[in-house]
Amino acid sequence: MARDEHSTNVEPPNRGLPQAAYVTEAGFSLQERLSVLSRYRHVAGTAFLLVLIIAAFQIYTAVPMYRATIQLRIQDERTTSVVGIEANDSFYWSDPEPYYQTQYRIIRGRGLSRRVIQRPELASAAELRGEARQGPSLIAAVTAIWTWLTDFPSLFGEDAPVEPSAPDETDDETELERMLTSNFVSRIEVVPVRNTQLVDVSFVATDPELAAAAVNALAEEYVQQNLDFRLDAVRKTLDWLGTEIARQQTVVEHSERALGDYRESRDALSLGDQQNIVVSRLNALNDEATRARTNRLQKETQYRQLQALGDLDNLTETLPSAVATPAVQMANTRMNELRRERNQLAERYGERHPEMVRVTAELQDANAQLRIEVQRATQAIRADYEAAVIEERNLVAALETQKTASMDLDRKSVDYTILEREAQSNRQVYEQLLQREKELQVTSNSNANNIQIVELAEVPAGPFSPNPVQHFLLATLIGLALGIGLAFGLDHADDTVKTPEDVTTTLRLPFLGLVPAVTGKSLPLLSGGQTPHDFGEAFRAIRTALVFTSDAASTRIVLVTSAQPFEGKTTTSCNLALVLAAGGGRVLLIEGDMRRPGLHKNFGLQNTLGLSHLLTNQARIRDTIQRTFDPNLFVITAGHVPPNPSELLASDRMKDLLKSFESSPFDWVIVDSPPVLAVTDAVVLAPSVSGIVFVLGSRMTQKRQAARAVEMLTAASPHAIGVVLNRVDLNRDKYYYSHYYGYQYTSYYGSAVAS
Repeated sequence: MARDEHSTNVEPPNRGLPQAAYVTEAGFSLQERLSVLSRYRHVAGTAFLLVLIIAAFQIYTAVPMYRATIQLRIQDERTTSVVGIEANDSFYWSDPEPYYQTQYRIIRGRGLSRRVIQRPELASAAELRGEARQGPSLIAAVTAIWTWLTDFPSLFGEDAPVEPSAPDETDDETELERMLTSNFVSRIEVVPVRNTQLVDVSFVATDPELAAAAVNALAEEYVQQNLDFRLDAVRKTLDWLGTEIARQQTVVEHSERALGDYRESRDALSLGDQQNIVVSRLNALNDEATRARTNRLQKETQYRQLQALGDLDNLTETLPSAVATPAVQMANTRMNELRRERNQLAERYGERHPEMVRVTAELQDANAQLRIEVQRATQAIRADYEAAVIEERNLVAALETQKTASMDLDRKSVDYTILEREAQSNRQVYEQLLQREKELQVTSNSNANNIQIVELAEVPAGPFSPNPVQHFLLATLIGLALGIGLAFGLDHADDTVKTPEDVTTTLRLPFLGLVPAVTGKSLPLLSGGQTPHDFGEAFRAIRTALVFTSDAASTRIVLVTSAQPFEGKTTTSCNLALVLAAGGGRVLLIEGDMRRPGLHKNFGLQNTLGLSHLLTNQARIRDTIQRTFDPNLFVITAGHVPPNPSELLASDRMKDLLKSFESSPFDWVIVDSPPVLAVTDAVVLAPSVSGIVFVLGSRMTQKRQAARAVEMLTAASPHAIGVVLNRVDLNRDKYYYSHYYGYQYTSYYGSAVAS
């Protein structure tokens, strides 16, 4: 129920009525869904039977269809290659999936089908020509109706727009060939066998022999067409290779002739050998020049050491390594020995001693000899140095000459190498083309085919369609889905209050009880002799809920109203007053509906004086109270219809009247008021009563209307509100009430409906 923020946060005090007599959890419930199916079982059953009848008619009128299947093996194209030839061709090792998908489309293509229908036995088939008799079919009838509707504008002379036909490969076909091809293609089925190279190709026809003959012819033509395509491609390649080989041969001859002419004109007959000799000599001269330079540096070092000595008279005891020849070393050793001997004699003798004179003379001779040997060594070193310089100069000059010759030879060999490589490249291409031509000739002669027929199709023993079991199972599923969908769709469209759960979950109000529907009586009263016993038990249960939850210290004033007319609030007021009186309580029943008074008719009373007279001070209370057949039940009728009922009910006189009843000798005061959504009388009286019994007719009031009525009553701040669900069809909602109340409950109250 939709309320504003102030009304939803404050709940009205429910003093005097039960707070919750029925509570369920919101959300999905299997029992609730089953109750919906039980409620709409007739609609669902009708839809289910209708689907089965249509399926049975379709199966009975359908023309038997036969399917013949042939099995093919489609291998990779590399299986057709000759061993040792084309084994490494990258074309054959590409992704095989596109190749297989292409083959499947070729099988179902119009080109292959045109080849097949050229056979006389197929071209003359009446079924392919559209001349075969077709049985009555519901689907065909629906299709014809749909075609008629789509062509409806043409009935009034309006031509439908014609789309331009796209050009295709069938423009050269005749009308008969186009029809035969289209009929043939539409009957082909291609199903690859998973994880294998096998493919099942089927053909569907009403004639089993035609189906087998057509699919066998299709497979034969497909195998032959694949071989023809392959051989035709090889022949075209061979023709191209022949032309290309002749052209390449001319190119080879031209390049080799250009190479020969260059050799003659540049004297390069043995350019390769000559180049090898020049390079070898260049490398040798380079090594010799390097060695001569090293030798010259060594000699130059010794020569520089001698130049550093200056005068040979300054020779010391330690001679430089440059002049350390054996003769020099021997002379130097002799002089050093004589010096030691002279030094020893000088310690004992004087300068004039004969020994000293002898040693001095020998020392002078040794020194002269050393100078002679040093001069000889120096001259030899100078001569070696000068010879090394000359040798290095000669080798460097020879190396430069050889470099010039090598560079000239390199310049000559560049053009020669270009011509030679071009000739070799042309020769290689020519040889490869010759090799490829030989391989293709071998391949064309092999006639290998990568597509084979594994198993021919046989004449089908029986039709595959119609399949009664499969069709009936499918029709059963469709019928169940349609029936269940209709049931839940109707239930969703029916937004009325139907069950006690709707009261507690939608209106959030306590549930006092339900009253079963009684057929054949417009206003059933408990005072009648033919009223079902179970009908009375329902009101006694409501009385119990009121008695045991109400304060008996004062008179309890209960307002009975409904959301809209004809929900049974007057009947509920009368029967509630009767069961309270039958229970021993003194009850005053007031007819507060002064616009359409009718309560007095139920008890056979006069309506001369009533509530309208009492509120306008035209009568006293004791004058308006009338006795009934029950000594504990008293009634105040509505009286004459006043022009302003709402003003009278909202007056202080009405409030004082209800206030006075709280200390009256009556135990219960039942006020029957008009519907809430029709007029505001019930809303006006709500604050002055102890509680409100809100009557809702089952499947009569929409939930939003009931919520709106409750919202209006709640805005008046009543003391308590309880709901009675009236006119409940227990037989219709048997599954629901048997689930929540038990089988005995529905059996017990169900008699009220049946009576």
